[in-house]
Parts: sequence; C-alpha cells; structure tokens
Amino acid sequence: MKDTAVLKVANNGPDNGPEILAEARSRLQMAISAMSETRESEIDDLRFYAGSPDNNWQWPSDVLATRGAVQGQTINARPTLTINKLPQHVHQVTNEQRVNRPGIKVIPSDDEAQEEVAEIFNGVIRHIEYISDADVAYDTACENQVAYGEGYVRILTEYCSDDSFDQDLKIGRIRNSFSVYMDPLIQDPTGADQRWCFITEDFTKQEYERLYPDAAPITTLMGLGVGDQSISQWINENTIRIAEYFYYDDEKRTLNLYPGNQTAFDGTPEDKQLRMMFGKPQRSRQAMQRKVKWCKINGYEILESGDWAGKYIPVVRVVGNEFEVDGRLYISGLVRNAKDAQRMYNYWVSQEAEMLALAPKAPFIGYGGQFEGYEQQWKTANTQNWPYLEVNPDVTDGQGAVLPLPARAQPPMASSGLLQAKVGAAEDIKSATGQYNASLGMTSNERSGKAILARQREGDIGTYHYVDNLARAIRHVGRQLVDMIPKIYDTQRIARIIGEDGESSTVKINPMQEEPVRKIVDEEGNTIDKIYNPAVGKYDVKVITGPGYATKRQEALESMAQLLQGNPQLWQVAGDLFVKNMDWPGADDLAARLARTIDPKLLNAEEDEDPALQAAQMQIQAMGQEMEQMYQMLQSVQQSMEARDLQIKEQANQIKAYDAETKRIAAVQAGMTLEQIQDIVLGTIAAAMDTGDLVPQQPQNLA
Repeated sequence: MKDTAVLKVANNGPDNGPEILAEARSRLQMAISAMSETRESEIDDLRFYAGSPDNNWQWPSDVLATRGAVQGQTINARPTLTINKLPQHVHQVTNEQRVNRPGIKVIPSDDEAQEEVAEIFNGVIRHIEYISDADVAYDTACENQVAYGEGYVRILTEYCSDDSFDQDLKIGRIRNSFSVYMDPLIQDPTGADQRWCFITEDFTKQEYERLYPDAAPITTLMGLGVGDQSISQWINENTIRIAEYFYYDDEKRTLNLYPGNQTAFDGTPEDKQLRMMFGKPQRSRQAMQRKVKWCKINGYEILESGDWAGKYIPVVRVVGNEFEVDGRLYISGLVRNAKDAQRMYNYWVSQEAEMLALAPKAPFIGYGGQFEGYEQQWKTANTQNWPYLEVNPDVTDGQGAVLPLPARAQPPMASSGLLQAKVGAAEDIKSATGQYNASLGMTSNERSGKAILARQREGDIGTYHYVDNLARAIRHVGRQLVDMIPKIYDTQRIARIIGEDGESSTVKINPMQEEPVRKIVDEEGNTIDKIYNPAVGKYDVKVITGPGYATKRQEALESMAQLLQGNPQLWQVAGDLFVKNMDWPGADDLAARLARTIDPKLLNAEEDEDPALQAAQMQIQAMGQEMEQMYQMLQSVQQSMEARDLQIKEQANQIKAYDAETKRIAAVQAGMTLEQIQDIVLGTIAAAMDTGDLVPQQPQNLA
C-alpha cells in the first residue's frame, strides 16, 4: 500500500481535537471504573499464579506477619512453604493449544469469490503470521486468558523496508493485558462490536520528553488538567501515560441503489459514475458510514493521528470466564477458584514440616550403668558412624539374668489426619481446575486405550471453553486480515505466500483488474501464469483446530507404513507419496524418481475432472489408437513392397542365369556331334521327370 494504513501526523491534531480529547478522557475513566473491581482480582490472580518460595505471594500478608520475621526480629518463626501446583494445570491447557493450534481458513462467501483466490488469502495470512511471529502473540494471549481471564492481540502495519512505501500487515503481541481498556458495553467475546479502545503505556517524565520533544511540557499539561478529576489517570508524580486511542467516526450519509444491485454513497466518485451510466438511482436511504480513527494522546494533547484502513478496531480480545453480576463485568481464569485449595495445600505441607521438625529426636533407651565407660560413643552416635557400640551388662534384676540391650524409641510420625488433609487439598485443586489424574499424566485403573482416552477427555471438556474462546479470537483476527489485505495490497506487486506444508512461493496481484483471477495463456492455450485481485468477491473465515502440519505428516507416514507393510503391491501406485512424507535429506529426490516409475494415468487421475477435459482426453486416446492402426498398416505395406522387390530381383537373376546358360550351350553346340546333343537332351528330360517338372502324357484310349 502506497499510503500508510494509519496516516500519522505528529503534533497536528484535527480541528475538533478538544472534543476528541474530552471524550477520550471520559471514556477511559468509564472503562477504568467499570473494570476496576475485576482488574484488582485479576492482578491478584496473576500474583498468586506467579507465586514461588522466594516471594511468598501465595501466603496472605496477615498470616505471614504471625509466622515469619517482622522488622528483622524472628517472632514464632514457622515454615511458610510454597508448593505451587497451578502452573502445571495452566500449562496443561496452554500447551494443548500449542500442539493443536487454531488455523485460519478463508472460504468464498458470494458468487464472485473463487476458491483459488481463497487459497491465495490463506497463503498471504500464513506469510503474515510467519513474519510477525504470530504464535508468540497467540501464546501470550492464551497464557493470560487461562491464568487470570483476559488476553489481547492487535493488528498493525509496518513498511516492508526503510526505502519502500509498500506495507505489510503484522499480528502484534500485547504482553500486559492490563494496558488495554476496551469498551465495557461489548457483547461479542472477541470485542468485534467495540466502539472504542485504548492501549496505554506509562513513561517516565524524562523518557516522555525524549520521545516527544515537540509536545507540550508536563507543567503545561498539569495546568490544563486543573479541576479535572481524571488527571491522575494520565499524570502522576513520576510517570505520564500515553495512550493509543481507536474510535469510530460515524457520518450519516445517503446510500443510493442502482441496477445490478450496485450501491454507492451520494457524492462519491463511484456514485457519479453510476449516475452517468444509469441516471437517477432506483432507491435511496439514510445510512451510517463508519470510519476507524486512530490517535496517540497524553490526555490533553493529540501527539499523532490518522485513519485506520480497516472496518474493525484492530484489537482482539481473548476471554476466559465472563460473568455479569448486577450490571458489572467480572472476568476470571483457571487460577481464581483454585486459590483456596492451593493455600490449604501450602498450609498443610508447612504444618507437616513443622510438626516433624519440632518433634524431639528419638533417643536411645537403656538401663543405668549400661553406658558407663562408653559415654562418648553413645553421645555421638547420631553424628558419627561408629563401627560398633558397646554396653555394660546389667544383672541387677536380682536373679542374675542379663537385661536387654539399649533400643531407640519410636520416631515421631505425622498424624493421619494431617496427611488426609493434604491429600484432600491436592484433590480440591484438581476439581477446581477441572483436571484430574488422567489429564495430568498420572496412571489409574484404566488399561484399554478407549478408557484412557475417555478419562483424558473429562479434563479436556472441563477446560475446552478456553480453547474455543481462543479460536473465536483468531477467527476475528482472520476476518480483519481478509478485510485489510485488499487495502494494503492495493498496488501491483508480487506477494509472497506460504503453503500449508511451509513451502513459500510468490503470486502476482493486480488490484486494477476486474476479474478475481486472470489467466495468461500461450499460443497453444496452455496457462503459463495467473494474476489475482483479492478485492473482487466476498470471503469469510472459519477456524480449524487440530495438529499442525508436521504432526499430521508424521501420522500420515505411520499410517502409510502400516498400509504398505500389509499390502506391498501398493508401492507400485503410492510409493512416491510414502517417501515424500519422510523427513530426511534426499527424500524428495527419491520420491520424484519413484513417481517416474508409476503409471502416468494414476499420477494424473482426478476425481472431479472437468467433463469437457475428460471428453478431450477420450478423443486424444481414440486418435492415438487410429494412428497406431495406420502405423501398423504402413508397416504391412512396407513389408509387402520389400518382399515384391526381392522377388523381382530373384526373377531377374534367374533370367540372367538362363541367358548365360543358353549362350554357353550355343557356344558348346558348335563343337558337339549329333550323338552328344541327343544324350544331353535325354538326360535333361530324365532329370525333369524325376523332379516332377515333366509329367508324361498318358496315351489316349482311341477305342
């Protein structure tokens, strides 16, 4: 796109800047007020989730005051152990999402849209996700959503390079969800119906002055905020808040309808062109033309401003659990309901450690006099490894019997009630998170594959709404990208796309052509190139959740290996596909060689082939058969002509031989007698009769 998607104008706000700033301050104050209660709980959830033995965030402050050190003085020091089980439960959900990532799938939604162009959209979106590390943005939003209830993803634009005016779309990460203040009146879980949104960031005053040297001084801003109760939301003693502010600017305009169901707003170039073609519009109505505006503000001054090219505010919400109670919105994640169970587990573990630590060590018990002379060894028996310990026999029982040797007393044991309470707290954590032993990888009574999967499915169902809400958010991201791609790729360019298998390629885009796909053919009618216009037709988005391409490829390889092992003859028809799915150097080359050994009819077979193409192929096959027959006939004629030529040559040779023999006989006859000639004639006749060449004529019966 030659003009930026967000046209930024530094230090030059619009004419109605004061009204925009006043409305922005009012809206931010409303959002903070509406979300203050739930945000406090979410921050506490985050601290609890990040609790560790080093910070004791899972222990209430009043309990810590009675168990630890106060002002450096140890008062009744007692153990405060933190055995944090919650990250395992959260990662059970988030890592499942990483394995089965939701994927954006573009589909045609009207008669002008084509499946081919939808695939181009898919390839461009995969390229956008790749160059912007979208998996990091998705994973961060999912982690925040599951941990404390809300995460966010944003869409933004960047120049392709420092020396270019072309832009690329990016999917941005929002690490701090508490920096986003979205319209609290939204109904859509992804925030698709929001009317405004803030993305805030707090800077130190020194950093602010360095980044915005032309902005009004902080003292001036504080003067502008005199009497404004919301000034504390923008400026405090150490920091100043900068906010990206997205909002809709609605303008009531007249929408005209022309033949062919063509519409245009009154006064636009498109409307003037349609009036020239069709004259007066068929119908007119009042409609709201909505534009997305963007500006960067400090509360009392517009630092930058511009228009956003898309029809949606480019901030997408990923929500966990959402409740509306008495008109107020409450959001939570997986941690909220498991906090008490985790606290109880920490308490019982600490109590167990305390009881065992404070219990007296088990002493040796013996009779007086048994240790006399060996006191040093027995005193150090707990710290040194003596090879043996000696005692004195004591026979003071009055009957001369030797008394028993010294024995250690029974060591202290934790009470069964304490152990049961700890186990119960661990089970409460599982029930609060909806994840049980099978989901956490623990063995149980199940032995069959079906039973194990059924138990694992219980945990998946208990947390599936998190995955489903993430899929909804990614679907809205896809819709925004489909809306923005034709507006960003608004000049002729070669765009890079990425296929489902991860292979990259390029396509030509021309937004000026009228058809969605234009084929360039050679003199013989073969397609040599294609040019696409993604702006023609309407497209929608669905989300496919499942294993990634690499996982599917591995599963396909294992399935094909089993199939080929049982049916070796399939190597002749599908061996190239089996090798192609292998992941080692040279696999593609070997697959290509195997493909050349397979019948071309199998390689080129298509189930949904065009009937006209099928008829053409049948005609080509019939012509090939006729040519084969003609070739066979030509071969037969050629062979016949060769045989006739050979026969003629043989006859010519015979004639030459007879002629030579006649001349020889004539030459010899001159010197021969009559008797010699008679003998030769008789011999010739006899030889002819022997060979059957001369058959004697039978005498006729004249009677």
